[in-house]
Amino acid sequence: MDLRKITPQFTASPQISIEDVAVIAANGYRAIICNRPDGEAPDQPSFEEIEAAAKAVGIEARYVPIQSGMVKDTDVLAFGVVLQDLPKPVLAYCRTGTRSVTLWSFHEAPTRPMAEILSATATAGYDMKGVARRIANGGKTPTDTGDAHFDVVIVGGGAGGISVAASLRSRKPDLNIAVIDPADIHYYQPGWTMVGGGIFDAQTTARTMGSLIPKGVHWLKSAVAAFEPENNAVILDGCRVVKYDRLVVCPGLKLDWGAVEGLEETLGRNGVTSNYRYDLAPYTWQLVQDLQRGRAVFTQPPMPIKCAGAPQKAMYLSGDAWFRSGALKDIEIQFMNAGGVLFGVKDYVPALEAYVEKYGAALNFFHNLIAVDGPAKTARFEVAKPDADKEIVEVEFDMMHVCPPQTAPDFIRVSPLADAAGWVDVDQSTLRHKSYDNIWSLGDVMNAPNAKTAAAARKQAPTVADNIAADIEGRSAVAQYDGYGSCPLTVERGKIVLAEFGYGGALKPSFPSFLIDGTKPSRLAWLLKERLLPPIYWQAMLRGKEWLAKPEKLTVAAD
Repeated sequence: MDLRKITPQFTASPQISIEDVAVIAANGYRAIICNRPDGEAPDQPSFEEIEAAAKAVGIEARYVPIQSGMVKDTDVLAFGVVLQDLPKPVLAYCRTGTRSVTLWSFHEAPTRPMAEILSATATAGYDMKGVARRIANGGKTPTDTGDAHFDVVIVGGGAGGISVAASLRSRKPDLNIAVIDPADIHYYQPGWTMVGGGIFDAQTTARTMGSLIPKGVHWLKSAVAAFEPENNAVILDGCRVVKYDRLVVCPGLKLDWGAVEGLEETLGRNGVTSNYRYDLAPYTWQLVQDLQRGRAVFTQPPMPIKCAGAPQKAMYLSGDAWFRSGALKDIEIQFMNAGGVLFGVKDYVPALEAYVEKYGAALNFFHNLIAVDGPAKTARFEVAKPDADKEIVEVEFDMMHVCPPQTAPDFIRVSPLADAAGWVDVDQSTLRHKSYDNIWSLGDVMNAPNAKTAAAARKQAPTVADNIAADIEGRSAVAQYDGYGSCPLTVERGKIVLAEFGYGGALKPSFPSFLIDGTKPSRLAWLLKERLLPPIYWQAMLRGKEWLAKPEKLTVAAD
């Protein structure tokens, strides 16, 4: 237990245990405030358990849960009411104590000098200088005036964000545009599957963010803490405020590794890997090369996920490598899919099933990964049964490739921009926010019912750029997004099934049928899509070119 006294009446602490409560009472504390939401970590005691332990030793306990990185003005008010009501001294805790100290700092800001707040918290080991502006503002988020103002602010420097920035610059060169992203490196994430298949080197999928921000576009290297759409403001870490006339939201999604018990602890060792991480994709290829016999398990979580074909591509490329080396006859492949079909667009399924048969893979539908024991090399799956209760099955493995569950980022899910499921709420055609007319969204973070793929973002970027340009000129939306997405499913080295589709699973082939039939394995499609795309991907985003949305132009682009 790590008790850090801020004042004689208030102490902060990292996560406490049930056993700590009696010690806290013995140290003279008369009340406990829990600022950590239940369920943040699997080993975290619930507030109900802490409250019961507190009652047992005669002290009070209150629950004021705060989302990590999201201390809102209403949270400060609620904390102040509880703090005022409780007997002193009070101990407040969260995961590290930072949320509790931040709440105390903002609560005290109207009556205590800022220098005194910063000194007291620093002495206790908490640095509040990053929120000094908010402390100076009486603990409230200052959105009336901003630290900076731009015509267009783009949240997220991935494929969608940089493409929109470049597209806007090509349409309206005089626009004052800012991209907000804390990352130093921009990754071509679809390439990681090819790294795991031994086709690309990992470093070819990475570029410095600064080299890709279009010329004339400002880069704000910071994380977003909150949105104030009513005030046309984005709040950055440290309470800096960026004001905008129009906002584009495209930060991608969150890979929720922690949703699978034991997964984070074993990733990158014990035969457990994932092509969804840059540092782990090379380990996938290492495992494939090393495995000569045994069981290889490949998982796919519930939708939505980015690039729904990627979990299968990992299986196909691994199977192809074992087929080529002669090891396949001694390897059992199991594909564990939380969904009920191999691929969501039925026209592409027969070609994929032929490769499932070639590699002898067993398809296990409605199997959702819930836990991994790396040292024991076992995985637990929750199996949904029609008209029956779910059951838990345990599967042993020698190698396991995991596709993690995926959600909207935390700062999006708790924002006014999100729908009930946590995704940015947009019109599926114009990609304009349903409630805020000067906000648009694209990429993996928004809730249009399309596949979350890089190809979708390449189509969405010019749609958003066109519609923002039209809005600036006082015109109605001129561009419509049709749900286009593409999954080039690499079924063996040098061949792909080129799945291209729109809303409702409608086929959207971009090549003439006499050249490529996307529903059948094709070597030409692989050459055009997989082999040529990475180099020109960077060029297209940087220059604002939009032929990446038209694969038939790729050969011209490569020249």
